[in-house]
Amino acid sequence: MEKFGYAESSKFDTYASRMMPRDEFFTSGHRSCQGCGEALAVRWACKAIGKDAIIAHATGCMEIVSSGMPQTAWMHPWIHVAFENTSAVASGIEAALKVLKRKGKLKGPLPKVVAMGGDGGTSDIGLQSLSGALERGHNFTYICWDNEAYMNTGIQRSSATPFGAMTTTTPPGKRSFGQRTWKKDMVAIAVAHGIPYVATASPGYLFDLYFKVKKAVETPGPAYINILSVCPTGWRSATDLSVRLARLATETAVFPLFEVVDGKYRLTVEPPKIRPIRDYLKPQGRFRHLRDPEVEFIQKTVRAKYELLLEKCQAPFPEFSPVHVPEGI
Repeated sequence: MEKFGYAESSKFDTYASRMMPRDEFFTSGHRSCQGCGEALAVRWACKAIGKDAIIAHATGCMEIVSSGMPQTAWMHPWIHVAFENTSAVASGIEAALKVLKRKGKLKGPLPKVVAMGGDGGTSDIGLQSLSGALERGHNFTYICWDNEAYMNTGIQRSSATPFGAMTTTTPPGKRSFGQRTWKKDMVAIAVAHGIPYVATASPGYLFDLYFKVKKAVETPGPAYINILSVCPTGWRSATDLSVRLARLATETAVFPLFEVVDGKYRLTVEPPKIRPIRDYLKPQGRFRHLRDPEVEFIQKTVRAKYELLLEKCQAPFPEFSPVHVPEGI
């Protein structure tokens, strides 16, 4: 994992796909939209999670398309819960497993506990229970499927909707140019809790995604992964461009790929040259109304944020001091 970067990813893309696990834990037959980047991300994340796991999943696109009664695309034990309490349910599962282990009713390693939700169920409605679970230190992994709006209920804006984007609740017009606030930095919020592992991932770089999820579920304590999930329906993009858009998000520094291990930042995919922001915005209909001044403003802000990230990656010290509780306390 430590050697994984832009150059290495090219080799993996060419030669290593047949070496990945063949087991499927998110199967075909679900009802996701054509070109859904989120479904691809879910499939590979579940490969990385492996066999012995319990998943709590918030209401959202993946819940709707994958669990229509009496069918399911999930091969894991899987629980559909409300928007606001996914992390609370995962916390309860983790605590219950510990009790069963202590009472001798479970033998061997405990199943991994994973919570999943979209950006609305994570950065908006589910933030309170997520923050509480991270602060308490529950041993679980939270994965956010970040498609940058409430896509399942009509493409309404969320706090993860990027600046300038058109949604049904932020329409462009004479008095508006779309979303007026910048995307909430959920990764920074997770890092601020002092948890051992935080990362970003993308279906445009599947091997990077796979190794990060695998690392997260194997890390003791809470872990958080924010996965960009291209949505052709909500992004107004061609269905055959989902993987390309996911790559462009990283190549233009809109969605850099990095991890934070015990407070230390590390870039995992570093493009040799940052591409102009227009390359990412142009294929998406949700940005077609933006004028040159707004595009230039987005370009400057994105580059400034990326430079700040690079500074954090080069810092010789972690952003926070990991807390190591002595044994016996």
